[in-house]
Amino acid sequence: MEPHDVLDAPVWAALHGPHHSFAERSGRAARFHPDVATFCALDPDAGPEAWPDLAELAGPGSDVLLAGPVPPVPADWALVHEIPGVQLAAVALDTAPDPSAVRLGADDVDEMLDLVARTQPGPFRRRTIELGTYLGLRHEGALIAMAGERMHPPGHTEISAVCTDPAYRGRGLATRLVRALAHDIRARGETPFLHASAGNTNAIRLYESLGFKQTRPTTFRVLRTPDA
Repeated sequence: MEPHDVLDAPVWAALHGPHHSFAERSGRAARFHPDVATFCALDPDAGPEAWPDLAELAGPGSDVLLAGPVPPVPADWALVHEIPGVQLAAVALDTAPDPSAVRLGADDVDEMLDLVARTQPGPFRRRTIELGTYLGLRHEGALIAMAGERMHPPGHTEISAVCTDPAYRGRGLATRLVRALAHDIRARGETPFLHASAGNTNAIRLYESLGFKQTRPTTFRVLRTPDA
């Protein structure tokens, strides 16, 4: 895959690049270890012949999450859920470290999972924190906002799990964390990018105001493998 194409299939690129140690593979299909992330991927250069590999990897009657373009889905696979989305890359983002942000670790995972459950920023598993840096802001000891690094295709890092406790929204906490993460990403010579639901116009408007630009539409699909 050419470097300018990695964001067309960021899951596949990450699993065959910087995140290869988290990958489980079968032929032309790959996925993150289920405790780390929910995403699966098909070889973008393969056609319909990749589907049996993914079915073998996931097992019969299992749900798999795919992001981005996929070849035509076989008739014996069921579409469980589909969310149109957009991908955005930082093209004019002002970055800055945040001295109040703390790096989150294994001891913080229970709090992080609780915040995710209350705010629903997207898929997050107990070991997702291993994918990169996660930063948080606390008030009187409680975790009130967080954001972190997820997919890592070569030359890029995805900012994900951006969420704020509802009681503390409207104070710019998420913006501070995004700028701080992007500061470290750029210091590594990489480009920050992120995904958002196409229907979440408020989030898209915020990211664009910070200096992100929509680069391509994408689709998040939950599919169920054949039972047999």
